[in-house]
Amino acid sequence: MRRALRGARGFTLIEVLVALAIVAIGMAAVMGALTSSANTISYLRDKTFAQWVALNQIANLRLSGQQPPTGNSNGDTDFAGRSWHWRQEVVTTQVPGVERIDVSVRPADVKAGDDNGWFTTVSGIRGDAIGTPNGFQPDWGTQTSSGLPGSPGTLGGAQTPTTTPVTPTPPLPRPGPQPPPEAQ
Repeated sequence: MRRALRGARGFTLIEVLVALAIVAIGMAAVMGALTSSANTISYLRDKTFAQWVALNQIANLRLSGQQPPTGNSNGDTDFAGRSWHWRQEVVTTQVPGVERIDVSVRPADVKAGDDNGWFTTVSGIRGDAIGTPNGFQPDWGTQTSSGLPGSPGTLGGAQTPTTTPVTPTPPLPRPGPQPPPEAQ
């Protein structure tokens, strides 16, 4: 009878403390993983917004119609409820009339040097070159600016499309057992 009462008493204090320690360590690991995940999501959101700010800056330069000066410039803009600092570098390329634009963006509250701390750098091209710089102009066809009937080969010209005859190909054999040739 004593043995039956002894087995029904429950856990000792040491066993309860060990179980609580195991649960606390497990909960700390789960909280650490959740915190890390939340920080990663926040960073990726900010990186995405920084890329959008850079793309908007390049689009504004293209839409302005003015040739941006070569060199570095910087500024601040508000986007998605946050202030962003951007730096743009305009560099001439080997193609006349074409410039490369590199825009680096970071949150305005991040204090860092000119060469670090940027969340993203986006490159774009702006220019008015329409051909290769070697002087060779490919023959893109003759087109009239009004779209009215013109010379053959134009959009609205009198040229009819030519077609080449297509010869039918024999059917491919089906997989599996084939009937004898005389039964086909």
